[in-house]
Amino acid sequence: MTQTTVKRDQWVVLPKANASASLRLICLPFAGGTSNAFRNWTRYLPDSIELCAVELPGRGHRLSETLFRHIDPLIEQTARGIKSYLNKPFVIFGHSMGALTGFELTHHLLKEFALQPIHLFVSGRGAPHLPSREQPIHRLPDAEFVNKIRNYNGTPKEVIEHDELMDIMKPILRADFQVCETYEYTNQYAPFNHPITVFGGLKDSSTTREDLQAWKQYTHSFFNLRMFPGDHFYLQDSEVQVIETILRDISSHFDLRS
Repeated sequence: MTQTTVKRDQWVVLPKANASASLRLICLPFAGGTSNAFRNWTRYLPDSIELCAVELPGRGHRLSETLFRHIDPLIEQTARGIKSYLNKPFVIFGHSMGALTGFELTHHLLKEFALQPIHLFVSGRGAPHLPSREQPIHRLPDAEFVNKIRNYNGTPKEVIEHDELMDIMKPILRADFQVCETYEYTNQYAPFNHPITVFGGLKDSSTTREDLQAWKQYTHSFFNLRMFPGDHFYLQDSEVQVIETILRDISSHFDLRS
């Protein structure tokens, strides 16, 4: 009998725990995001996939914990935190900051634990070696910082216009943007042997199709680029289509019926 109880530990939330699943989908948050961003995905996933939403320190049920401000400790601790969930085939999905952490996490898991996903899905961020098209914002004064966040269209209007909620969100967002804006790519990685699928929004001014296509150099295996209507947070309106695409791409090389 399939277990559907919500489970969580320090690092991972399972909105629909299912020990009999044949594959795990590891989801990494965007800047300011929590595990809740993926809570509805289980509605569209088959029983053969167990969704594991990563909860980083300083948000969600870890609100009192210290935020990460640099990529290296984030990757090292996340890898240790999720390692126990990687005892069966898994794929990784990350949007924006999650795409960057997904890329670095995949390399770290391979190097330190000889573990790798069967597929990497990255979304809303250009290839790691490319410079950002946006100016850094994590050091801006509050008013300018909040205005920039508003333009990204990822934080609900009711949160941005609620002073107390923004007092909670601003430190999280600043820390996450610092992680991304201080990231320095080093050309030390060989291409992956597993497929990469890249997603993007057709109206995302921060990430062009060419930026997304440049991910192709990071795999010796299959590469797919999928574009959706919308801006940087196209995910909000294309959730079902994104999940259907993930399932289709995984199914091309893994039997999800088992």
